[in-house]
Amino acid sequence: MSPKKQSRKLPYSTDLKERARKLRIQSTPAEKHFWNNLRKMPFYSSTTFNRQKPIGNYIVDFYCHQLQLVIEIDGDSHSESLAQINDTQRTVFLESQGLMVLRFTNREVKDNIEAVMVEIEKLIEKGKSPQPPS
Repeated sequence: MSPKKQSRKLPYSTDLKERARKLRIQSTPAEKHFWNNLRKMPFYSSTTFNRQKPIGNYIVDFYCHQLQLVIEIDGDSHSESLAQINDTQRTVFLESQGLMVLRFTNREVKDNIEAVMVEIEKLIEKGKSPQPPS
């Protein structure tokens, strides 16, 4: 698969590298389930995904450079108002870097992983990430 955009380095805080390593080791059950299913998909061998990738002052759950796509798996705490404000700020920053953010809840990953994988597969088949909301 050819890259969607010309390759460029994303900014990140080097202070987050060690924390990202720890988060990879301490993945949540939903993140583990997502990752295990993602790795079984036919597109996985030709599309690179990183887990717990530092971008800016954030660590995103999953990142695909070819698609300029961030995938976040949101737990129950993301429904609280302060978390929603933080998620919005995070999304605005990531989009300002030319990235698209796709979010799934823990429940979606746990109860309907097939639909989650189909949505990602459709994006990969198109060779691009979803269009941002207007």
